[in-house]
Amino acid sequence: MIPTSHTLDPDDARNAAREVRKRRLQAFLFVVPLLVFIIFAFVAPITTMLYRSVHNPTVANLLPETLIALEDWSGEDLPDDTILIQFATDLKRMANERTSGQLADEINRALPGMSSVVKSTARNLRRVEDSAIATNGVALLLDANDRWSDPTTWRAVRDAGPIYSSSYYLTAVDMERTVSGGIAPRDTQIYKQLYTKTLKMALIITILTVLLGYPLAFFMAHAASGLANFLMVFVLLPFWTSLLVRTTAWIALLQTNGVVNSTLLALGITDQPIEMLYTQFATIIAMTHILLPFMVLPLYAVMRGIDNSFMRAAISMGSRPIGAWYRIYLPMSLPGLSAGALLVFIISVGYYITPALVGGVDGQMISNIIAFHMQQSNNWELAAALGSLLLILILVLYWLFDKFVGTSNIKLG
Repeated sequence: MIPTSHTLDPDDARNAAREVRKRRLQAFLFVVPLLVFIIFAFVAPITTMLYRSVHNPTVANLLPETLIALEDWSGEDLPDDTILIQFATDLKRMANERTSGQLADEINRALPGMSSVVKSTARNLRRVEDSAIATNGVALLLDANDRWSDPTTWRAVRDAGPIYSSSYYLTAVDMERTVSGGIAPRDTQIYKQLYTKTLKMALIITILTVLLGYPLAFFMAHAASGLANFLMVFVLLPFWTSLLVRTTAWIALLQTNGVVNSTLLALGITDQPIEMLYTQFATIIAMTHILLPFMVLPLYAVMRGIDNSFMRAAISMGSRPIGAWYRIYLPMSLPGLSAGALLVFIISVGYYITPALVGGVDGQMISNIIAFHMQQSNNWELAAALGSLLLILILVLYWLFDKFVGTSNIKLG
């Protein structure tokens, strides 16, 4: 019997296609809340930060005519009288509009010490008639402060003018533009040292959590269920306590008259209190305590799934326990170790509250400087540049970690 081919009825095909589209729409609707959350909680803030790090139209909006006039200035000698008169006119207008303080802040970021100069000059020009500025603006400006006769001041005004600029990224890596337009190191090196110190402290914290967390997770994974659950309560206990309370407890422990110093003095180990609070040591020890559960939990989850018969088989075939652990158990537990190390390292790099409370000047990290520029100096552009560089640095380190230490490179041997 010759089989006959059957063709799908057009109505059935349309119904099937309609059903597929319906299911895809339902699946998409389930994902919509997550997409909205990701956009508003991650994509939008990061995009805003990246945009803010290169966009600053304040000076361009305040001094449009002056900046146009400065475009043809060589940058070597004092600008022409027309430029000085135009600046004096703009500064008087800003004094009347109460916006000279914004200009003072922006110029002061390009050239420290200019804030008081701009504000005092604006107050002086505010009392002068427009006709007097038009005829005698150069003398009024130069008499207000000697710094207006310095070409460096006018270079700072010109450099602060572009709406889009990479100057904040240069500042974030302790570089600046020279008179000729090149790039040179700044006299004061601040941010490179902070990045280096932050990475070093984060690495130390990660190593300490590994040294403390791996044996604990190993013991819990091989202990009886009742004991493992009992120990898990203590691992999770920090999550039930406020972060501020945990950090404050370390202040009570490490201060000069705290528990640790009192114990050391009572035992005769030291004859005077040790300065432990407001140091890098205080930041590292407090953050190790706070971030330890983030190392233990991934390790414990992976170790619970490792069959103990592998170790017993290796030992029965003549391998020593340490060799069997190194060749078999450690590679199998490496996914949990990698996840815990990434969690601890990334969280510690951007930590803020604990270094601010117990670190002092010596124990502060780059996140504290970013917060300072956002909350006190109001230099949001520099804060955004520092945050963007920190994000790029973390992504690069994550890529390197995944390339050379990631779970795809694990080999049992």
